[in-house]
Amino acid sequence: MKKNLAFPDPNRQAKLQAFDRLLTIMDELRENCPWDKKQTLESLRHLTIEETYELSDSILDGNYEEIKKELGDLMLHNVFYARIASEKKLFDVADVLHAICDKLIERHPHVYGEAVANDEKAVKENWEKIKLKTGNQSVLQGVPKSLPALVKAMRIQDKARGVGFDWERKEQVWQKVEEEMEEFKNEFNVETDQPIDQQKVVAEFGDLLFSMVNYSRFLGIDAEEALERTNKKFIKRFQYLESESAKDGKKMGEMTLAEMDEYWEKAKRL
Repeated sequence: MKKNLAFPDPNRQAKLQAFDRLLTIMDELRENCPWDKKQTLESLRHLTIEETYELSDSILDGNYEEIKKELGDLMLHNVFYARIASEKKLFDVADVLHAICDKLIERHPHVYGEAVANDEKAVKENWEKIKLKTGNQSVLQGVPKSLPALVKAMRIQDKARGVGFDWERKEQVWQKVEEEMEEFKNEFNVETDQPIDQQKVVAEFGDLLFSMVNYSRFLGIDAEEALERTNKKFIKRFQYLESESAKDGKKMGEMTLAEMDEYWEKAKRL
């Protein structure tokens, strides 16, 4: 067992009191509020997904006040699920917390045991190996089926990397991107009049996207975050186009592409 694992926390009591307050409020709401009494694990699911995306937006915006609020919403959902499960005699919030604590201790033998891990790569490799030893039949088993495709690609690649299945250098990955781009272009039969095989085009485009996500990983870029930042940038510029053209008495849908492009270029300069 490694030494010096306990760190003094002058606010520990306040944190425990705050969590106890949340548990008390959850119990009171479940007993007395018609809406809260009606909720089930299934009914909360889509709300939890929505709250997670709202937290993601706050993080990308760098809005720490909103991050605090959204974390609170997610904390409430965790407590809510545990309360419902306790009513069904399945588990309670203590079981949830002990389970994650046990998991963290088990997956960090370099902290709580005698294993050695001197960098992030070694930690991830240990994590995946331990998962396989404790019942997971596949390294990819923990990737949720309902994840958005771009995020899922990132998680799949990251987990495969954790057991050593990865490229060695970013130059190799870029060669794969170029290879997939060429295969994608070839499916359009640019030099011929042959009809396009839509299924093959879709497949090759998927391969191209997957290879681009892989390359972004080697550059230390979060592909989901990068795309979302571009989405936000496009929205901001497009809304500028809408508002400024309206000030000039022009209507969207009636302007030429050249007219719209003038506003777009102004938005880029701003």
